[in-house]
Amino acid sequence: MATRSKNTSDKDGKTADSQSSGQSASGKTAKTNSIRRVPGRPPKNKMVDKPDANTMLRLYEDMLMIRRFEEKAGQLYGMGVIGGFCHLYIGQEAIVVGMQSVSREGDSVITSYRDHGHMLACGMTPNGVMAELTGRKDGYSKGKGGSMHMFSREKSFFGGHGIVAAQVPIGAGLAFSHKYRDTGGVSMTYLGDGAINQGQVYETFNMAALWKLPVVFIIENNQYGMGTSVSRAAAGRALADRGKAYGIPGMQVDGMNVLAVREAGAEALTYCRDGKGPYILEMQTYRYRGHSMSDPAKYRTREEVDTMRKQRDPIDSLREILLSEGIENDTIKAIDAKIKADVIKASDFALASPEPDPEELWTDVILEGGVKCAILSLCQHYPRP
Repeated sequence: MATRSKNTSDKDGKTADSQSSGQSASGKTAKTNSIRRVPGRPPKNKMVDKPDANTMLRLYEDMLMIRRFEEKAGQLYGMGVIGGFCHLYIGQEAIVVGMQSVSREGDSVITSYRDHGHMLACGMTPNGVMAELTGRKDGYSKGKGGSMHMFSREKSFFGGHGIVAAQVPIGAGLAFSHKYRDTGGVSMTYLGDGAINQGQVYETFNMAALWKLPVVFIIENNQYGMGTSVSRAAAGRALADRGKAYGIPGMQVDGMNVLAVREAGAEALTYCRDGKGPYILEMQTYRYRGHSMSDPAKYRTREEVDTMRKQRDPIDSLREILLSEGIENDTIKAIDAKIKADVIKASDFALASPEPDPEELWTDVILEGGVKCAILSLCQHYPRP
């Protein structure tokens, strides 16, 4: 359950009373954009709102698919089958799965280079994603994009972007498109804690607030920007506060709890669909692997990672809830077996797919006819209502 929390904290973690209660020092009522904080994994004896069993099973299956897919991708990278950079999403599965579970068809998604999980959650096939990771012609970008640059207009997934924070203004552009064409859609724009201090992020916040664009900025705060702890890189106690200067409300969410993500995501998406403008969600999460496959992650201890996995793993937590709700263990085992088989099939499909023809290097680079042709094409594809 999402709960109201007080807005400011002092150095010792004590909260200031006046703002959170809506009273100023002079006793006058003051309006505040208080951050709503969604608690993490609840005690076993605490009642929480939960979706029906079938929905929770689907959430479990979707998170497990991302986990097993990423584990296989890491294995193939170690074998030299996947080249270049490869950033795994292991540990963060609850965020994109929870958000997608409360989104609508036509909502757009854009993210940075840690993107495999987002693709799978959007409905892109494991076969096509794995084929792209391995640089094969049957991949989503015909083997030319690799791990960091895949797209699917059919699934409203607009990338994978390799430049830190570059996707944020593009996400606002997608939101502008939704508003201009009156689609009722929302742009879900993901960024990391390492991107939050980029100047273009705040230019985008300003524009999105001015134009009341339907965009949810989802900050995946996995605690480390590459090898630097967020506490050493970002001033302030809450990244969800970063839109306050622009009047953008924010919420801190336990990104390791898929049910908390669903609740927060549903509220943020509704806010945007109602024409109120942008919203910020700070998903507090944790990645188990290094920043990329080439990162030995010596900036943190093994004990730290093990503690997170044992105490707050999003998949294990949901499995416990399913069992407590009376779901048979055999049902969960059957899902596990199916996912394992599907990931093996995806790997086999990718390795059997041929490499792209050298001539493919020259396609999808320049639109024949130049800029004028491109503008006419866009006008035809997105006519003004």
